[in-house]
Amino acid sequence: MQRSRGFRSKTRHKLKKSIRAGRTNPITKKIQTFSKDDLVHIIIDPSVHKGQPHPRFHGKTGKVSDKRGRAYIVEINDGNKAKRLIIRPEHLKVQE
Repeated sequence: MQRSRGFRSKTRHKLKKSIRAGRTNPITKKIQTFSKDDLVHIIIDPSVHKGQPHPRFHGKTGKVSDKRGRAYIVEINDGNKAKRLIIRPEHLKVQE
């Protein structure tokens, strides 16, 4: 039988919560807002499955272009190709 290659395959270490990071308040992560042209880091929160981008985009930085419902549309360059991702705010962090 062929093995499963689902959405979260090969992410044992990438989508693991650090014990050193401490507990973050999930409510503040959910209600954070971003405006257009904000630069954001895509940091996937593995405890929230909804609105998660593909793990290949974990650690990338992009620009917020629009809002769609509760989620934001983030534009990134993947190699030399521009891509638009729909990501919920739990998985985004403003660039400082």
